[in-house]
Amino acid sequence: MSWTTERVALLKRLWSEVLSASQIATELGGATRNAVIDKVHRLELSGRAKTASAPAKPRRSRPAAPASTRPTTPSTPRTVGAMALKAEPTPVPAVAAQPAPVAELDIPEEQRATILQLNERTCKWPIGDPSTDDFYFCGHNSGPGVPYCPHHCRIAYQPMNDRRRDKRARG
Repeated sequence: MSWTTERVALLKRLWSEVLSASQIATELGGATRNAVIDKVHRLELSGRAKTASAPAKPRRSRPAAPASTRPTTPSTPRTVGAMALKAEPTPVPAVAAQPAPVAELDIPEEQRATILQLNERTCKWPIGDPSTDDFYFCGHNSGPGVPYCPHHCRIAYQPMNDRRRDKRARG
């Protein structure tokens, strides 16, 4: 779409008549609301005063959703007719099931990797405190597309059903 002098003049006139950008785009034909807004800002027309002859648009408010369509929460009692039913508490296990612990690997000194020795095929699992001299990375071979060796992948990644079970247990 090109802005000819006639189209710019029409834009200025419609803007001064306090039409919306969508209405102006429709009047211009072949222009979008965003193109109109962009041109208005480039022409610095944004400071328009509302005239007394321009009718004020009433502000639309969203109607409230009817109470019957709102979902009931477990804390609100259910009713049948005029009789309230007792809410049944959902049982929560006392102790959440913990994943089986994975034994720590014993990594020999010659296989330990520093940050300078890491590449796309080495395990990047950090071991120890980074502020101490005995900090190192696992250094075992990692699979393609994963940053850790199979042992550390079992620690780092939980199956989806385990995460859901843990979330339900926390309630």
